Amino acid sequence: MTDGPHRTYLFAPGNHPRKVEKVFAAGADAAILDLEDAVAAAEKVGARSAVVAALKRSRQCRGFVRVNAFDTEFHAGDLEAVVGPWLDGVMVPKVESPAQLQAADELLGALERRHGMAAGAVDLLPIVETAKGLAAVAAIAGAGTRAQRLSFGAVDLAKDLGMLLTVDEWELTPARAAVVLASRAAGLEAPIDTVWVHFRDEAGLIKSAEHARTLGFQGKMCIHPDQVAAVNRAFTPSDEELAKAEKIVAAFEKAEAAGSASIVVDGFFVDYPVVDHARRTLTLIKSIRG
Repeated sequence: MTDGPHRTYLFAPGNHPRKVEKVFAAGADAAILDLEDAVAAAEKVGARSAVVAALKRSRQCRGFVRVNAFDTEFHAGDLEAVVGPWLDGVMVPKVESPAQLQAADELLGALERRHGMAAGAVDLLPIVETAKGLAAVAAIAGAGTRAQRLSFGAVDLAKDLGMLLTVDEWELTPARAAVVLASRAAGLEAPIDTVWVHFRDEAGLIKSAEHARTLGFQGKMCIHPDQVAAVNRAFTPSDEELAKAEKIVAAFEKAEAAGSASIVVDGFFVDYPVVDHARRTLTLIKSIRG
């Protein structure tokens, strides 16, 4: 499907037909049919065909599959089963080294060739969610694969570290910042933030999403359709932000044509870094509206 914004990635268990049917119409930018944590071990293999059938039907957003982790018996079989022209992307959990991501990338390339697809047609989205993964995040981001962005998983990281997750999420700031920094240093897009597990707490969800955006994330994973609208709003520039960006760009372009590259707009100093940020805002709005 046509690419667009990456504000919301909504999970649905791959072996749950009713939830799979609804996930594509929930308003998310991408749906993730899950073969990993949401599917019992005894049903993982059988869920593959159901996931492919769902992806082949008409849908309203990009379709991803979260396969099982690299070190499980299901990983390669998941990829073999789900990759085809019907698939937009693969999410790989618990990535802990560049070699794991490179192996997934290589297998995706072979499967694309088998199906007569263009090279790189299937997106690759790794989740950094273990101590080893976080320690190697810079190397993972710079692995030279087709991956355009990373995602961050706090629940598994907390389990791995013995960390207690709080509602304020203050304990996640160092890990989140590390993922953002590694992404930028490697020339990737801004990453995707972790899920908000208290799915009935919309105020907490909004606070979490806004904090993630402030840190440099471009979107957030969701576990319930009711979370999608709030997260989309949190990662969409407001009318005020849009108006400010338009004013900054227009004023700067006029000044630049007259030979100046530093001006003041509404008492705010504007030079190239500021105007570049404003242009990114306008590009994002165009992507959302388009």
